[in-house]
Amino acid sequence: MNLTVIGTGYVGLVSGACFAEMGNHVTCIDVDEAKIAGLKQGQLPIYEPGLEAIVQRNAEEQRLNFSTDLSSEMKRSKIFFIAVGTPPGEDGSADLQYVLAVAREIGCQLQNYAVIVDKSTVPVGTADKVRAAIQEELDRRQVNITFDVVSNPEFLKEGAAIDDFMKPDRIVVGTESQKAQDLMRQLYAPFNRNHERTIFMGIRDAEMTKYAANSMLATKISFINEIANLCELMNVDVENVRRGIGSDGRIGFSFIYPGCGYGGSCFPKDVQALIRMAEDHGYDPQVLQAVEQRNEEQKRWFSRQLEKRFGSDLNGLKFGVWGLAFKPGTDDMREAPAKTLLADLMDRGASVLAYDPIAMETAEKELPADWFSNGQLQLTTNQYEALQGVDALLLVTEWKPFRNPDLEAMRRTMKQTIIFDGRNQYDPGYIRDEGFEYYAVGRVAV
Repeated sequence: MNLTVIGTGYVGLVSGACFAEMGNHVTCIDVDEAKIAGLKQGQLPIYEPGLEAIVQRNAEEQRLNFSTDLSSEMKRSKIFFIAVGTPPGEDGSADLQYVLAVAREIGCQLQNYAVIVDKSTVPVGTADKVRAAIQEELDRRQVNITFDVVSNPEFLKEGAAIDDFMKPDRIVVGTESQKAQDLMRQLYAPFNRNHERTIFMGIRDAEMTKYAANSMLATKISFINEIANLCELMNVDVENVRRGIGSDGRIGFSFIYPGCGYGGSCFPKDVQALIRMAEDHGYDPQVLQAVEQRNEEQKRWFSRQLEKRFGSDLNGLKFGVWGLAFKPGTDDMREAPAKTLLADLMDRGASVLAYDPIAMETAEKELPADWFSNGQLQLTTNQYEALQGVDALLLVTEWKPFRNPDLEAMRRTMKQTIIFDGRNQYDPGYIRDEGFEYYAVGRVAV
C-alpha cells in the first residue's frame, strides 16, 4: 500500500519505518526542511534502538521516502497518518494546533477518497474536529470528495518501540466506516499473522483507550512509590512487599518498581490531559490528580534524602549523577526526574559531575547554559569519571552498565562512599558489606 505519514518525530518516524519494513511504500512528510534533509542523509532526529538500520534499509530499497511536499502524495496515497506533536498547554490540555493545521492542509490538497488516521495522542473528540477542518476546506474548494477519519493510537515504549510496533500486544482502531475498517485491516494484516491483534471500536472509544492505558500505568507507578515512602517510615523493605503483591496474578510485576518518579513525553502529558478533559466535563478526577501529585513529589526523593544526610546547604559538596534520560534506552529528557534533581542541586550550591550513556547531547541542548558556564555542572565521558572526588553517587536512570559496577573503582574514586539509589538497583546488604553507605527508595536506611 502507499502511505503518507505526516510528522517525523518519534511516533511518525517509527511508524513510517515499520510500515515500510512490511513492504508498504511510505513517504514521511515534515515542514522542517533541515530535518528532512538530514533524514535523506541517514541522520535520525531521535535515538531509538534498531530504528537507524530499518530507516537505512528501507530508504535504500526505495520503500521509505522523505519530503516536505504533501501535495505530491495526495494522488498516490490512500491512507494519511497524522503524527505531529500535541504538546501540553499551560492548563495541561493537549495543544491541537498542529493536528488541525495538517487536517486543513489535507482538505486543501485532497484529490480522491482517503482514510485520515489520527496517530498522535489526542483528546476525545479530536476526530470530529479533524473531520470538520477537512470538510471546511473541501467546501471552500467546492468539491465533493469522500473521506473517513480513523483513530489509531500508538502504544510504543521508548527504547523498545520497534518490537512494540512489529509485535504489538494490540492494535486499536476506532472507526464507524466499514470501508475504512477494511483498509485498516488490510494494512495491519502482516502484524496479525500469529493471531488477531486488531480491536475495532468507536472513534471516541479509541481516543480514550490511549489515555486510559497510560494513566493506568502511571497509577501503578505512583501507587508503589506511595507504598515505598510508607515503607521507609515504618522500617519495612519495599522490595519484599513488591514481590509479595506482584505474585498475585491480578496485580502482576509490571510497573510496580519503586523509584524517583516517571517522566517522558507520554505519562506526564497524558495524565494531565485526562485530568483537564475530566474537569472540562465537570468531573473531579481525584485518583488522577493524586497520581500526578505523588509523581511530582517523588521526583524530589533525592532532595529529601540529601537534606537528611547533608543538610539544606550543599555548598562545597560535589555529587556524581548516573543517568539523565527519563528511562533507559532513550535520549529523551522530557519531564525526566534528573532535571528536577539537577535544578535542586544547582539552587542549593552543589557541584555535579553527570554521565548518561546516550543522553549527553540532549543534556547539552536542554539544560540551562549557565549551569555549565558557571562550572557547577560538568558532563563526563564515562560513569567512573562522574565519581571523581564526589561526596555521593546519585543513581537516577537504571541503565544496564550501572547495574553491576566496579565497586573497587568506585571506592578509589569517590571522596565519600555514599550511594543514593533512586531505582533500587543494588542489594542493600551486599552493597553495605562492601563499605558503602546506601540509601534506596523504600529500603531500610543504614
